[in-house]
Amino acid sequence: MFYLEDAITQLLEHKEEYVQFGVSRYLAEYFNSVRHGSHVLFREFGYIKATPHNRASFIRIFWKCYRQIGKNGVLLSTLEYSSLLQLICPDFPVEVAQGAARMVLLDDALDCPMTFADFLHALQIQLYFEEFIESITVIYQDLLSGKSPNTVIVPTSTSVEQLPPLATSETAAQEGVDASAFQDAVEAACERYKHSHPPAPAVGEILQQDERVTLYGFLTALAKHEGISKEIGSLPSRADLLIDPEMDQELERLIAQISVSPTSSCSQAAAQRDSGRKASPRKSLHHRKRIEMESDGSTEETDSSEN
Repeated sequence: MFYLEDAITQLLEHKEEYVQFGVSRYLAEYFNSVRHGSHVLFREFGYIKATPHNRASFIRIFWKCYRQIGKNGVLLSTLEYSSLLQLICPDFPVEVAQGAARMVLLDDALDCPMTFADFLHALQIQLYFEEFIESITVIYQDLLSGKSPNTVIVPTSTSVEQLPPLATSETAAQEGVDASAFQDAVEAACERYKHSHPPAPAVGEILQQDERVTLYGFLTALAKHEGISKEIGSLPSRADLLIDPEMDQELERLIAQISVSPTSSCSQAAAQRDSGRKASPRKSLHHRKRIEMESDGSTEETDSSEN
């Protein structure tokens, strides 16, 4: 129902653009884009967060769009990754990118550059399990201060920046909280939890490795856990993260086209410019701009001698 309501809303808001396609074709294109995960491209952040499928699709889109950065070994800062996110989701909150960076870097090193793979896997956990992270942050802070973590925690729209900072100082990293108590509290929260959360076996596997655990260490372990990433289903394994033969072939084809010297006539160049205005096939139908071919009103005939 969520997608049907959104499809109808988009149709009503842009009906003048879609009338040429017909309602049946529009709906078919919309749900086909949902099925393939391209429906989240250029959509608002509220839409991306609305369903687990949308969140997973956005992570995959981000990987597909910027995989070449990781392949080239480029290191970027948190703000630079945030800018890349906002290119495919204009209102993507910088706080979400900062939350992901805190799983990779200590609080006092958030300005340091990160590899694409590290940031991508941290972003996957931060975005897909955002409400879960909000809850366990409160649980951790309660345990750290000696309070009972048994209070029912209801996730709200609290932004990441309003949450207590991760305990990543040197002293806190050495102390942390009792891993067994933290595991019991987290598993109890998951049992009554309505939002997405990591599989209980994976949580137990991480928390049973040491007697004490920090929130920073726990979230970092979640981001690196291959089983959790596989459960989400957005990304390939770390070994295959930068491998995409189809994309490589497409890039090579585009580069080959660009490198060809222009030998065509002026009319061919104009045709190429017109073709460049066509909507990208990566962009879902409900965001394609209708291409309007308008005449300049001129009735003059071109003198063949001028060509």
